[in-house]
Amino acid sequence: MKKLLIFLLSLLFLMLLTLLFIFMKEDQSLTDSSEKGNDVQTESGTENDSDKEGEQDSSGQTEEEKLDVKVQDLIAGMSLEEKVAQMFFVTPENLTGVDVATQAGETTRQALTQYPVGGLIYFSKNIYDEEQLTTMIRNSQSYSEIPLFIGVDEEGGSLVARIANHPNFDVEKFPDMAEIGATGDPSRAYEVGSTIASYLKDYGFNLDFAPDADVLTNPNNTAIGVRSFGSDPDMTAHMVEQAVKGFQDHQVSAVIKHFPGHGGTITDSHNGAAIVDRSLEELRSAEFLPFEAGIQAGVDMVMVGHLQVPQVISDDTPASLSSEMITDILRNELDYDGIVITDSLSMGAITTYYTSADAAVKCIQAGGDMLLMPYSFTEAYQGVLDAVNSGEISEERINESVTRILKVKCKNLY
Repeated sequence: MKKLLIFLLSLLFLMLLTLLFIFMKEDQSLTDSSEKGNDVQTESGTENDSDKEGEQDSSGQTEEEKLDVKVQDLIAGMSLEEKVAQMFFVTPENLTGVDVATQAGETTRQALTQYPVGGLIYFSKNIYDEEQLTTMIRNSQSYSEIPLFIGVDEEGGSLVARIANHPNFDVEKFPDMAEIGATGDPSRAYEVGSTIASYLKDYGFNLDFAPDADVLTNPNNTAIGVRSFGSDPDMTAHMVEQAVKGFQDHQVSAVIKHFPGHGGTITDSHNGAAIVDRSLEELRSAEFLPFEAGIQAGVDMVMVGHLQVPQVISDDTPASLSSEMITDILRNELDYDGIVITDSLSMGAITTYYTSADAAVKCIQAGGDMLLMPYSFTEAYQGVLDAVNSGEISEERINESVTRILKVKCKNLY
């Protein structure tokens, strides 16, 4: 009996030990599970924080830095010929050699392969109706490895509106900008930019050579006239600022023109030399104000006019080819680091005094980035290549301009 009692007590003791071991094991399992759950939760929380940071910058870079990396990667894969071609903004006739271009087919494809230009500008003669225009733009873009700037002069008003004034297009029309300016309401200028940008984008345009930022300081000026918002510098500045926002809020690049200001001239630079007889202080107090407002609004391009400014530029060099005007004033004083484009290089103010090659080289040396419609595109293109190969222009200088061009394209077109 005693032996049996000892056996039962021993058995009971073993059972208790077993239960205690099981309990301790389950408790440890629960503890481990809880700790693992905390680890998972912590890791998940860290991952979520990382995701949030990634929305701002997944690699520790700012958006601007990431844009720079993308641009530099593109440039690293481009030949000198491709980079120089990006600096030209030409008509389809300049590019292909045809008399009048109203479609983009194999000839355009071959031309863009040989000369991958930065942009194409269309005029009334290139435009027939909505279907034709949309197809031509779409085809042209499909032939270009780097997206093209596709531009048009669509300021609104009675004088410069290739689409709105075309009989085959039914879009909203606006009065002259002088009338918009006379309202004193900058929201009207925003409406102009926003509305025009909306219908341009529908057809495939991504750039408009507008708004006109000239202050009409000479009431007898016929080159600008009612294209200007008016003669009051401050009012014009507010109008230009809002127009730029209207365009670019719809991803259509605005181009403010014609720096340093065409509103005080008597003659028209289309025909020959146009002189701005104003001192630097006078320009700062009037003509520069709308350009400064446009720059502050983030405008993608500034067009420099073929304007002689004898009180500012030390010789008779037009502003579009002048380092004093482009680099010293526009870039350094007005703090503009976007794209600088010339007015049309086929105008009399240029062709009377310079060859296409000379004008192109001088513009780049002065700090310009894009060359609009040289009289002879192939001569200008080859002239720039020759200048780089001879050391007259450094490849680094070319890279500076192409960087500015591709930044806008990467931001808006990719």
